[in-house]
Amino acid sequence: MSPLFFLINQQLLFILVISFLSLAAVGDEHQFVYSGFTGVNLTLDGVAFVRPNGLLELTNGTARLKGHAFHPTPFSFSKTPNGTAPSFAVRFVFAIYCIQTDICGHGTTFIVAARNNFSDAMPTQYLGLINDHNNGNTTNHFFAVELDTNLNDEFKDIDNNHVGVDVNGLISVNSSSAGYYNDKSGNFNNLTLASYKAMQVWVEYDGDSTQINVTLAPLNMAKPLKPLLSAAYNLSEVLTDNVYVGFSASTGSFFSRQYVLGWSFGMNMPALPIDTAKLPKLPHEGPRPQSKVLEIILPIATAAFVIIVATIIILLVRKRLRYAEVREDWEVEFGPHRFLYKDLFRATKGFNNKNLLGVGGFGRVYRGVLPDSKLEVAVKRISHDSKQGIKEFVAEVVSIGRVQHRNFVQLYGYCRRKGELILVYEYMPNGSLDKYLYDREKPTLCWEQRSHIIKGVASGLLYLHEEWDKVILHRDIKPSNVLLDDEMNGRIGDFGLARLYDHGVDPQTTHVVGTIGYLAPEMAHTNKATPLTDVFSFGMFVLEVICGRKPIERTAQDNELMLVDWVLDFWQRFTHRCSG
Repeated sequence: MSPLFFLINQQLLFILVISFLSLAAVGDEHQFVYSGFTGVNLTLDGVAFVRPNGLLELTNGTARLKGHAFHPTPFSFSKTPNGTAPSFAVRFVFAIYCIQTDICGHGTTFIVAARNNFSDAMPTQYLGLINDHNNGNTTNHFFAVELDTNLNDEFKDIDNNHVGVDVNGLISVNSSSAGYYNDKSGNFNNLTLASYKAMQVWVEYDGDSTQINVTLAPLNMAKPLKPLLSAAYNLSEVLTDNVYVGFSASTGSFFSRQYVLGWSFGMNMPALPIDTAKLPKLPHEGPRPQSKVLEIILPIATAAFVIIVATIIILLVRKRLRYAEVREDWEVEFGPHRFLYKDLFRATKGFNNKNLLGVGGFGRVYRGVLPDSKLEVAVKRISHDSKQGIKEFVAEVVSIGRVQHRNFVQLYGYCRRKGELILVYEYMPNGSLDKYLYDREKPTLCWEQRSHIIKGVASGLLYLHEEWDKVILHRDIKPSNVLLDDEMNGRIGDFGLARLYDHGVDPQTTHVVGTIGYLAPEMAHTNKATPLTDVFSFGMFVLEVICGRKPIERTAQDNELMLVDWVLDFWQRFTHRCSG
């Protein structure tokens, strides 16, 4: 063989190798598949991390946190000469764990976005994608498929177990309860997203027809022929030339964990199959299975059980009477907001005085820890006022409880027992603001802390009056109703006197309620609460926080000293001194 022939063959081999590597690189830029994430280069933030077995854990159960995981390099979403955006296909396997499937944290989303930095987004119902003021903004530039385990009225969710197609915000373009269509019968089969069973999702976008299809199915099942839901939306008007693909998840007040087991993506090509045999195992959650020893002991214990059955029946009857509740058919509409009395009884150790946080005009408040979720709560016992219908009262309290804002004390739910209504609130470790103003054992608040608390209450009041779906009048803004969380943020609480009505509607005349010293003067003539009367109470609240004095005080001569007069007197002295 001649040296020239050998040299030519070497050059041809070199060219073939270079061509193959070039083609392989193009493929990597448009397609990938991960059957587990061991050794995979992902961009992670928040609480997201990859477990040693290759399981991607987006959230770890910690309350009110978020996690993101993105493919590290962007994909080109440049439009073709005819103006259409490229097609893409996604397949992934996920699982969500909650202690109770119907009382769960928030969900998981697959996202295609112009950025992979969502540090300005908020957790809880915002799913780590938006914050409380940019929902629906066209500058968000993202497309997402949400697997939502919580019902949020502000985003018009259909239930607490749904799949939705989102564009630039969390009000879905289209949504459906979780499930799939049987190929043979065509029947719809429900699936529970928070069942802690691995499920697979297919997301497909056709750039020519602008059709979006989303399909859901259990693991180890072929993709159903009929999608769970579809939507027509031109994503070329939403997404930029370069996009990132990944996942976002968040937690709220209730325990939840979100996992991704495998992921496949293709741009202008199908998503490659995921090898389900290689997927990482989900960690064990919940109580361990019972020991086999119990199967042997139980038959032996049967004889003893027969002897004491009468005693057990008596104990059960006593227990039922002890935890008896009042339930009516109309309460079904309030769903998971209802707590069991026995859970609240155990949480507060039988409403023990050692757990008593405070006593007010509307009842006693106890600190408690829910037995299942271990969530710290404040439990308020109220004797029902028969002048107002209990149905209307519960409806308003639960409606207000759906309002979520960083400067509100969150209402988790309620319970009814005989002539008593019990409300369950988020626990505030630093108690009420009035203790920091008047209790000498508490540290004195600095000006920066006072200003921060006032701004927080103002933000919450603005949301109540103007930014929610309805106008909410609090009617009792004062320091004892402003609670402080572990970071000394001011949270508006005690919505027991609150009323709500539609925007643009004149509120109905009602009897005067509130606290003397914080009531607007015009209420003596009109008997009508309005946003302006709340603003007056807020003004008195601001003076009280700044001056550290109550609106009305008794002097040494047993006279009443008005805070407003006291401030005006100082102001007049100051202006007189300046003018002199």
